[in-house]
Amino acid sequence: MMPRGAGLEPEVRPGDRDRMFVTALARGLDVLRAFGGADRTLGNQDIARKTGLPKATVCRMTHTLTELGYLRADEATGKYRLDIGVLSLGYSALSSLDFREVARPFMQTLALETDASVSMGRRHRAAMVYVETARGRGPLKLNLEVGSRIPLGTTSMGKAWFAVAPEADRTEAMDLLKARHGADWPAVRKEIENGMRDHATLGFTQTTGAWQSTIHSVGRAILLSGGRGVLSFNCGAPALVMPADRLAADFGPRLVETVGRIEASLARR
Repeated sequence: MMPRGAGLEPEVRPGDRDRMFVTALARGLDVLRAFGGADRTLGNQDIARKTGLPKATVCRMTHTLTELGYLRADEATGKYRLDIGVLSLGYSALSSLDFREVARPFMQTLALETDASVSMGRRHRAAMVYVETARGRGPLKLNLEVGSRIPLGTTSMGKAWFAVAPEADRTEAMDLLKARHGADWPAVRKEIENGMRDHATLGFTQTTGAWQSTIHSVGRAILLSGGRGVLSFNCGAPALVMPADRLAADFGPRLVETVGRIEASLARR
């Protein structure tokens, strides 16, 4: 069941109960988030469809964001693309995540050993966002880059996040997913609960086609000290590279070992 906005979370906003919440700012950020994946250029009508915002509101937002250097307008097509202002914000955010430089060598080693993609992500609302990724040498790869968003409730990385996240964060995320998935929520909730159980008993989560039918993956997460949140990892590949019968026996334990080394290295910093 697709929510209003065809890909973005529906508006579950604290605005009605939080007088400090600036709805106009939230809408502007929704406009920026509409640009993702294959949607590199969008018109006002496209953005309105993806966000669920009125077209008149979108027109004001795109004009303002263009004036501020976060969007660039193509006069020939009347469409917009992200501009350098967004890049500067994203680069600043990535530069502040110093754990990336610690994790990357370990992730790259696992990627080469398994010929799979190994990624690290953080939660943003109802999605996981890749903040680092490494790939093996083989021709069959997952075309997901830093900044890619994947579902929270149906991926190994997302389910691993639920397994270690603080209770308040889990509750917030569950509320977002319930609103997003509608009638499909009971099935998604069961997927999450199964993943949390696997993480507790096996040390990792597993996904065999729940998100994309041809992709298999395993996931593990750690809770950082000092209130720095959760780091979630996955190791994934097309089913031909990562058959289901090797998830528990091979790929999962390898990921657990790799994440353990990353966690130990972070603890020494």
